[in-house]
Amino acid sequence: MTLVPVAAEKNTKSAVAANKLIVPGFRAAAARAGIKKGQQLDLALITAIRPAAAAGVFTTNRVKAAPVVISRERLRSGRAQALLINSGNANACTGPAGLEAAWESTHWTARYLELPDKLVLPASTGVIGQKLPTERILAALPDLVTRLDPESLSEVAQAIMTTDTFAKTAQVDGYIGNYPITVAGIAKGAGMIHPRMATLLAFILTDAAISPRLLKTYLKAGLGQSFNRISVDGDTSTNDTVIVMASGQTRHQLVDRPDSAAGQAFATLLHQVMADLAVQIVRDGEGAQRCFRVTVEGAVSALEARKAAETVATSPLVKTAITGADANWGRIMAALGRSGARFDPEQVDICFGPHQVVRNGQAVGPAVERAAHELMLTGFFDLTIHLHLGDFSDYYLTCDLTADYVRINAEYRS
Repeated sequence: MTLVPVAAEKNTKSAVAANKLIVPGFRAAAARAGIKKGQQLDLALITAIRPAAAAGVFTTNRVKAAPVVISRERLRSGRAQALLINSGNANACTGPAGLEAAWESTHWTARYLELPDKLVLPASTGVIGQKLPTERILAALPDLVTRLDPESLSEVAQAIMTTDTFAKTAQVDGYIGNYPITVAGIAKGAGMIHPRMATLLAFILTDAAISPRLLKTYLKAGLGQSFNRISVDGDTSTNDTVIVMASGQTRHQLVDRPDSAAGQAFATLLHQVMADLAVQIVRDGEGAQRCFRVTVEGAVSALEARKAAETVATSPLVKTAITGADANWGRIMAALGRSGARFDPEQVDICFGPHQVVRNGQAVGPAVERAAHELMLTGFFDLTIHLHLGDFSDYYLTCDLTADYVRINAEYRS
């Protein structure tokens, strides 16, 4: 099993390779509104030329930010035409004033764009508990609207960053029948990353013509192999949001059947972009030096496979051992033992990439541990655990836990 999903690795234009993201039917702009300290981009707008099919998934954290509350309600219609996104301020735990701030920002955005309010979706990321500087957003809006451009999505990817060290973008081109289509996405996320859907901010755009109902079906289907299989620190945010919008600019027949060839073709492209963005988020985990996939095989049930993989992937002791490139398999065994998964410790095998360090619950020897150490130094590897008790498997993609993670979060509000 390779670390990066093969489809995403071969077919998407990731943040490293893509210079510009362009999706027919959409325009975008980013600005410095003064929400963040310094001269950083911190406000962004994405618009469709007409009301687009739209679907979203949001945090399941009981504490939900004001933009999550509003966007979730407005998306019940299955239509949206604009996304207003700010970084530097989460607009969470701000009470009625926070809801009013999100409503006012989207109201004036709608006015400038000559749209109904209900078609504008807000999203925010940043510090929790601070008043959203609505006046700065409103002051920046006129210029933001006038600079909307089809080639500015990459700037939006920069504007939504917080502790991210690079902008996360992905694009894949394909066909529905004989019609070429594009699916492109941007995301932010480096900390407070763990499956509870979502685990980040992500905005995915396509020019395909697809029904809102099917768009939501495909979005949810892709979560299990992308954003719901990544963890940086086991924490989830109050603002987690993933939104997909389809402009319908490509004039193929409307895709509205999940079992159709057109539907499956679109789903494949969407899931490739989601997988690519998910990998980028883990690679950019706060302070991370190494990224690894924990795969548990041979479990009694799907649930136990997931629980075992999650427990190992989120164990601070396992993650700090990886920081030291130490094949400390005893920590892996201990995490398995508290995961709730059934297994016989004397049947467990553990491999770092091709290097088996544990066979039947016992150490294989120092030579393979040295080889595992060298593999970890490369920064990307697979950790595979076989329980030899059943037919079920699952995985988590995660990263190590370094002193820089502590520093970044200790200084976050400074």
